[in-house]
Amino acid sequence: MNFPHLVSLAAHLASHGVLCLRFTCKGLNIAYRTKAFKAVVEYLKLSKDYRLSGVFLAGRSMGSRAAASVIRHLSQEEEEDDFIHGLICLSYPLHRPKLQSKLRDEDLLFISCPVLFVSGSADEMCEKQLLEGVASKMKAPKKIHWIDKANHGMAVKGRTTDDVMEEINTQVFSWIRENIELEDR
Repeated sequence: MNFPHLVSLAAHLASHGVLCLRFTCKGLNIAYRTKAFKAVVEYLKLSKDYRLSGVFLAGRSMGSRAAASVIRHLSQEEEEDDFIHGLICLSYPLHRPKLQSKLRDEDLLFISCPVLFVSGSADEMCEKQLLEGVASKMKAPKKIHWIDKANHGMAVKGRTTDDVMEEINTQVFSWIRENIELEDR
């Protein structure tokens, strides 16, 4: 929740009028995080305080895996639920470092809402060709934005953290805006 890229993204989106809710959970396994993410989505869906027509889910690394898992599970439980407008995956951990043969793509292949991947071209947990291959099999509308030479933590030799965050923030806000405009048509 307090990873600098997520803090920066939330501040950027909020400065453009997008309501952002950041949360964390102490469990480090995917099942625990998915359960926590689902509880937050259910709260937002039923909340009388916010009265939201929908949300975009986002996460970084394992958080993006948990968000994808929640979307898959919710779509299997409910018919035609359009509360989730899209998924934003920052540094999606498609595989463990040096274990490209075991992909973590099972949830992605069942998602039907729009998906944005923002990944580093040198991410040791998301080889470029492998993510592009998975994306080609996905039924959801998807976009991949590669941060040139960035690793899993989005560090790029020769670029400042602020510069990289600005690129990420601009891409995410632009993609959200595009998807909202498509829904309004």
